[in-house]
Amino acid sequence: MAKRKVQRKGRNGLALEFNHAMVYTQRLARSLAFYRDLLGFRLVDDFPGFYARLVSPSGQTTIALHVLEPRRKLDAKREGVRLYFEVEQLDVYCKALRKQGVRFDQMPKDMPWGWRHAYLRDPDGHELSLYWAGKARLRKTRID
Repeated sequence: MAKRKVQRKGRNGLALEFNHAMVYTQRLARSLAFYRDLLGFRLVDDFPGFYARLVSPSGQTTIALHVLEPRRKLDAKREGVRLYFEVEQLDVYCKALRKQGVRFDQMPKDMPWGWRHAYLRDPDGHELSLYWAGKARLRKTRID
């Protein structure tokens, strides 16, 4: 007999699963070139010139790219969004991106909470963290 996957239920008794993050952009083609061509996301769905949905290289999560409405300005440094992407071979991955011209705010570095992080920005200025947490990913943070 096959085992049923048990879903953890929230306070209201219903299961909740993270689906995707929406990333607003000034220019869709430029963002597609970054997420698809440099980071390796695969295009799943699109409305050319307006919207694109992409799945991560591992096929577990998605992001959506959405063009801003006319006359709306984007201030990615103040919008309060940072996207996190976990990469086991973080140092190798970041070096490869750097060779392709990607600029980093911080190359991979061990952080006080036990994860290794690199920080960069997408073409619209959204903050991205490429990291490796390994077994520490689902553990409570301990700073010694």
